Amino acid sequence: MSSIDQFDTFTLGDRTVKRLGYGAMQLAGPGVFGPPKDRDAALALLREVVARGVNHIDTSDFYGPHITNLLIRDALAPYPDDLVIATKIGARRGDDGSWLPAMSPEELTRAVGDNLRHLGIDALDVVNLRMMLDAQGPAEGSIEAPLTVLAELQEQGLVRHIGLSNVTPAQIAEGRRICEIVCVQNHYNLAHRTDDAQIDDLARDGIAYVPFFPLGGFSPLQSSTLATVAQRLGATPMQVALAWLLRRSPTILPIPGTSSVEHLRENLEAAELTLPDDAVVELNGIASEPSS
Repeated sequence: MSSIDQFDTFTLGDRTVKRLGYGAMQLAGPGVFGPPKDRDAALALLREVVARGVNHIDTSDFYGPHITNLLIRDALAPYPDDLVIATKIGARRGDDGSWLPAMSPEELTRAVGDNLRHLGIDALDVVNLRMMLDAQGPAEGSIEAPLTVLAELQEQGLVRHIGLSNVTPAQIAEGRRICEIVCVQNHYNLAHRTDDAQIDDLARDGIAYVPFFPLGGFSPLQSSTLATVAQRLGATPMQVALAWLLRRSPTILPIPGTSSVEHLRENLEAAELTLPDDAVVELNGIASEPSS
């Protein structure tokens, strides 16, 4: 059995987590909307996640909506003492499955309440404020109003720690003036490295960086260089991509998602993979390769 009991940890807020976590988004139906095709398989996968030593699960009540949180509760409650569940607010789903901003004080407060109720807990370990100023990625604009609402919910004891998602460096700086930020969750992987400098800046202050789409997202990473390095190391391309993230900075906490126990096992084996320096040099060049 592949587990990560012996691997690196990092302090997220006041909780110690294994650096390789699990993202629950893929447990919902197609397009992260509606229920999974096989609910029993989804529950079994979540139990396998915890059994293999993962203690950092990323979710949101707008996955489904409500689906992944209800699955997590049904599979894992009462929760292990060391399990950290991170969620996010700031969006909602339209009836057609569209992703819509939900940034008013009322919407943010309702979202925290929904996450608490569906997970079956009294306080959320980590809540990421997911900015929705541009559906395509981070866009400039003040985050003071919504983040102040979240900080007030933290003061009420409903939220333990606060993070930011889909944000620019200026927004991170603004957020840190309002409250303590324990993590930043942005799009980052071997081929998408816009946040390189930001990762290093956050690392100097001990702030975790949680890359979403660490394996490319809905379109898996495709690179001849990645495939060649993986073949040489006797690993899969996705294992190499995760191992590269783990080596990139000790503050990076990847949260690869899957609905397959086999893929979960493969992902966790990435924590055992040591990348030689020459392989890292090759992999670093992927971001500058022409798009296929």
